[in-house]
Amino acid sequence: MLQTETEQGYHYHVIRRAIEMIDAADGPLSLDELAAQMGMSAAHFQRIFSAWVGVSPKRFQQYLALGHAKALLTERFSTLEAAAGAGLSGSGRLHDLFLRWEAMSPGEFAKGGKGLRLRYGWLPSPFGEALVMGTDRGLCGIGFVEEMGRGPVWDDLTGRWPEATLVEDAGGLRPWAEAAFGQRGESRLHILGAPFQIKVWEALLRIPSGHVTTYGEIAKSIGAPKAVRAVGTAVGRNPVGWLIPCHRAIRATGGLGGYHWGLPVKRAMLAWEAARADPEMAPRAEIAK
Repeated sequence: MLQTETEQGYHYHVIRRAIEMIDAADGPLSLDELAAQMGMSAAHFQRIFSAWVGVSPKRFQQYLALGHAKALLTERFSTLEAAAGAGLSGSGRLHDLFLRWEAMSPGEFAKGGKGLRLRYGWLPSPFGEALVMGTDRGLCGIGFVEEMGRGPVWDDLTGRWPEATLVEDAGGLRPWAEAAFGQRGESRLHILGAPFQIKVWEALLRIPSGHVTTYGEIAKSIGAPKAVRAVGTAVGRNPVGWLIPCHRAIRATGGLGGYHWGLPVKRAMLAWEAARADPEMAPRAEIAK
């Protein structure tokens, strides 16, 4: 059964605490040790882990390990030329998201959203609470609250649309958010960005779930091989976290690099996707349709 978004958000809080404990430990922690640290029985903790990610805490620790990004580069590195040939239905995706998206015209960009009615809502996600925003044509913003708090996330996303009319409408946005976070159905995006940023975000969309690429590879794929720093800046300005998968961009050294919504969120996203892309785990991780 597919978890409700509220359950997923609660489970992420547990996972987030586990990530902090794993990072602080000198070595792998046993199921009993992790459960005790969070005041849970081993059985309860195991159930929450399985419900959220579909693998054991021991296996998940392997995905969260600092060396996992390097392993991803070795085993699941995506050259964007190959990914472009596969499109959004590459073999690395267990659950394809059909994304229909459009960029705003230069004129709309210059107006800062003037004349647009921008709906917003605070909604649960698998990675904690998220601020979800949308125009009549699709989602235009998803920001994650857990590491930054509501205030900075609000200022960040609304600041990109200084002239738009803001209307609270969590109920109206919920079906779009559920499709996005549940990785099912169609998600429509209406993106505000400069032309260079749009090119970078298009490249991110070609990285299959469970895979990663580097900032340098993205720069090459858009015809600007020397613009690695500018690519990193554009990745960080991605307004629609998760759907435009900026979390799949890492450094050539295997380091995670930064993440606009907090590195613990990025690590959890990569581990969550990697677990589902593992052929041994696929049957248990499959989302019911």
